[in-house]
Amino acid sequence: MRSSWKTLTFLVIVTLAGSWITPAQAQAPQGAPLPVPPAPDPVPYPQAAPLPGGAPLPAAYPPEELERIVSPVALYPDPLLAQFFTAATFYDQIPDAARWADQHHYLNGPALTAAMAADQVPWDPSVQALVPFPSILDMMAAAMPWTQEVGSAFLVQPNDVMDAVQRRRQVAVQYGYLRSGPQIIVRTGPYIEIVPVNPDYVVVPYYDPLVVFAPPRRGIYVGGAIRFGFGVTLGAVWAPWGWHSNRFLWGEHRVIINNAPWGRRWENRTTYVHPYTVPRYAGPRAAEGHRVEERSRNERENSRDGRKYKEEHRR
Repeated sequence: MRSSWKTLTFLVIVTLAGSWITPAQAQAPQGAPLPVPPAPDPVPYPQAAPLPGGAPLPAAYPPEELERIVSPVALYPDPLLAQFFTAATFYDQIPDAARWADQHHYLNGPALTAAMAADQVPWDPSVQALVPFPSILDMMAAAMPWTQEVGSAFLVQPNDVMDAVQRRRQVAVQYGYLRSGPQIIVRTGPYIEIVPVNPDYVVVPYYDPLVVFAPPRRGIYVGGAIRFGFGVTLGAVWAPWGWHSNRFLWGEHRVIINNAPWGRRWENRTTYVHPYTVPRYAGPRAAEGHRVEERSRNERENSRDGRKYKEEHRR
């Protein structure tokens, strides 16, 4: 199971997004753990094409495709999931943000927000809000076709995306995988909500979508299928980016970011400006004024797998 979790925390997104399977995986015996290719260091993030200004409305995804798209993140706590979806609509900004977050991962709290301001990072605040989670930006940047699917789907059919999340959560609850614990509270009813026990500490779940959305198999410990080994403390300094106020109004199909309904859609994607209080910078970033330290292979793999690790670059 550990090999399965490790693989599908990061790499199954690629499989679910486009069924990209390596020859080694295709030849692996049934039930055998899949080999985990080593993570490159540094990660060569692919670039995304800018969002087209006059492109026609993309075709809508059918329900089963939306379930595939949201499966890797459907069990994220609501505040994190809301931030993830809104950031994905700016998918062309993700690779640059992921690179910057990786290079400044040793900073946190006020030091991190000060560095973002000093460098005049040009991304939308919804993308900036994920900088404290370099492993999530890393995941998104390394699987850009999937990230673009998420962003496009949320721009075109946000209600259907939210419905797909609820269907995935219903399945995970039905099979006993999704339940309240020390890190999260799961509220069931017409809609399933997942919220952190401590609003200041947002945890990232690690799970195998091929496990938690299927009937339990023999030998599977249901209670341990979702792990919460890594989280981020988000104090008041992150409130201007919406943290502590991000949430879903599931019954109304509304996403609240920074205490305001998120209204970016395909039709207004080039003009919509969400009400944030953080400064917005246009053009290239200011000259780098901070030490650049990309995460080591060990740091990157541990954070990707939800394991705590010791910062190796502190001086």
